[in-house]
Amino acid sequence: MAERIAQRLRAKDRPCRTVTVRVRFADLRSVTRAITLPAPICATAALTEIAVDLVRGALKDHAQEKTISLLAISASHLGQSILQLELPLRLADDALRPGTRKGQRLTRADRAIDAIRDRFGWEVIGYASAAQGAARSVPDEFRSLAEKEL
Repeated sequence: MAERIAQRLRAKDRPCRTVTVRVRFADLRSVTRAITLPAPICATAALTEIAVDLVRGALKDHAQEKTISLLAISASHLGQSILQLELPLRLADDALRPGTRKGQRLTRADRAIDAIRDRFGWEVIGYASAAQGAARSVPDEFRSLAEKEL
């Protein structure tokens, strides 16, 4: 999900600052977690890492729940793609900040993947971490109904 959202953000050149996840459990109770970042992001790896951390936090708070019936990710607080370069301090969260060298490399890699997908199709290239779940649980026809234009 994060990969598709990040690709759409890059396509419109609208990085996000706020990432929100919603987790609904089997009894239809749902919890929402969100974080607002100091700099806008559109890198797939950064968006995925943030979303996973938010979901883990929600599951940790509700450890008694064993079944998830819905998992959603949204990106908001969209901005312009103005990059503020940062000093090379080599902090632990360099990948989450687009102005660092690591953040710039992630964005360049994502744009290269986007170009390949535009030319040859979505399925020809992807992230190795996403290859484990290669079988999509929701067909693309239904997925497109839920996605809104930015």
